[in-house]
Amino acid sequence: MQYDVVVIGSGPGGYVGAIRCAQLGLKTAVIEKYKTFGGTCLNVGCIPSKALLDSSEHFHNAAHTFTTHGIDLKDLKVNMPQMIARKDDVVAQNTAGITYLFKKNKIDSFEGVGSFVDKNTILVTKADGSTETISAKNVIIATGSKPTALPFLPIDKKRIITSTEALNIKEVPKSMVVIGGGVIGLELGSVYARLGTKVSVVEFLPSIIGTMDAGLGKELQRVLKKNLGMEFYMNHKVTGATVKGKTVTVKADNAKGESISLEADYCIVAVGRTAYSEGLGLDKIGITVEERGKKIPVNEHLETSVKGVYAIGDVITGAMLAHKAEDEGTYVAETIAGQKPHINYNLIPGVVYTWPEVASVGLTEEQLKEKGTKYKAGSFPFKASGRAKASIDTDGFIKVLADAETDEVLGVHMIGPRAADMIAEAVIAMEFRASAEDIARTCHAHPTYTEALKEAALAATDNRAIHI
Repeated sequence: MQYDVVVIGSGPGGYVGAIRCAQLGLKTAVIEKYKTFGGTCLNVGCIPSKALLDSSEHFHNAAHTFTTHGIDLKDLKVNMPQMIARKDDVVAQNTAGITYLFKKNKIDSFEGVGSFVDKNTILVTKADGSTETISAKNVIIATGSKPTALPFLPIDKKRIITSTEALNIKEVPKSMVVIGGGVIGLELGSVYARLGTKVSVVEFLPSIIGTMDAGLGKELQRVLKKNLGMEFYMNHKVTGATVKGKTVTVKADNAKGESISLEADYCIVAVGRTAYSEGLGLDKIGITVEERGKKIPVNEHLETSVKGVYAIGDVITGAMLAHKAEDEGTYVAETIAGQKPHINYNLIPGVVYTWPEVASVGLTEEQLKEKGTKYKAGSFPFKASGRAKASIDTDGFIKVLADAETDEVLGVHMIGPRAADMIAEAVIAMEFRASAEDIARTCHAHPTYTEALKEAALAATDNRAIHI
C-alpha cells in the first residue's frame, strides 16, 4: 500500500494530524498498536481522569455544600463501580468518535506496532506476530509518552501504581501516597481526597506545580489542604517503597536528610512522563534519540534529521500537552501540503484540573525577573467576584502581567472556578498582542467569572480595579 502520509500513533497529535492530512487531499493511514484509537489522552489520561474529577467533585459538593444551597440529602455514599463504569463509557464514546472521523475522512488504519524498514517503508507487526508493510512518502511519528518509573521503586501495578491503574481502583482507599506534586499527581490525588481518602503528596521541589507561576502553586496547596485535607511533604526525596499485604510503606528524606515513613493503601508514582520512542527502528534510518527523556530531535518544521520523517507531541521536546500535540499535528500536515503554518509556543496554555482549576499562559513573574523585563502586575481575588460568591467558589485569583512600557500582556495566571475555560480569553488576547487596557476596556458580561480577568487587567493598568 502506498500512502502520501503514514502516522504512527493515534493520540491527539496523531489523529488530528491524520485528519488534517486527509482534509488536504493526502492519502493517509494510521498505525495504532492498541485496539482503540486516541492514545493515552482518550484511553488512560485526559478524558478518563476528567470524568473521575467531575464525578468526585459532584460527590464532594453533595457532601459539603449542598446543605448551604438548601439541598438536604440522606445516606450519601460513593458507588465506586458505577463511577468507574461511567468513566469507561465516556472513554468508549470518545474513542468511537475517532473511528467515525477516520471513516468520514477515508483514513485507513492498521492495528499493530509500526517500525521503520527504511524511511519510506513501515513494518506493521500485529498482536498475533503476523506482519505487513506499507509505503509512505512522509511519516509522522506520534507515539506519545508513558509514565516515568523510578529505578529504585518498582511498580507492581497493584499497590504501587501509575496514573493508568489509579483510574480503575474499585473501592475508596482509606489512604494514599502520591509521589510527585505535578499536574497528574494532584489531579488524581484530589479525585480520591474528595471521596474521603487521606492523601499525602511527597514532592522533591519546594513547591507544587513547579513549572507554573509560584503564586498559583502556593494558593493551590493552601486550598487543597483546607478543603480536602491533603498533606504535603515538600523538599522530600523518596528513597524507596515496600509492599506488605495491602499496605505500602514509602520512605523519604527531607532537606535536612532526616527520614520519614508514610503508610498507605496505595502509592501513585506520578513523577512525569517519558517519550515513547523505543521499538520504532529509528536506528535503521539514522535517527538517534536524546539520552535524557528519549525524545526525538526535530528542526523548526518538526522534521527529523531524515527528510520526510516528522515527529510531534510528547515524543519531541516541549510541554507534554494534548493540545500542543494537536497543533503540531495540524502544523506538520499543512507543512507537508506546502503551506506555511505557525505555532507560538509561548502561547500554549497549561491547565491543572483540580478544583479550583489552575490555568496559565505566557511568562511567569519568575521568568520575567530572570529575563530582566520590566513589568507591572495586577491581580483580582475571586472572593470579590459576585458570580463566585453565588456559586460558593471564592478561592483563588487571576493575575495579569504586562510590559511596564508598552502595556502588552506578557502572562496571565489564574486559579479559580472554570479557569480551564477562562484561559482561552487570555490566549486570544495575547495572540493578537493585546494590552492590559485592551482587556480592561472590553465589556464582560455580568455576573461572570471572566469579570475577574477584566478586573485584574484594570489592576495592571494604573491600579484601576473597581470591585476591590
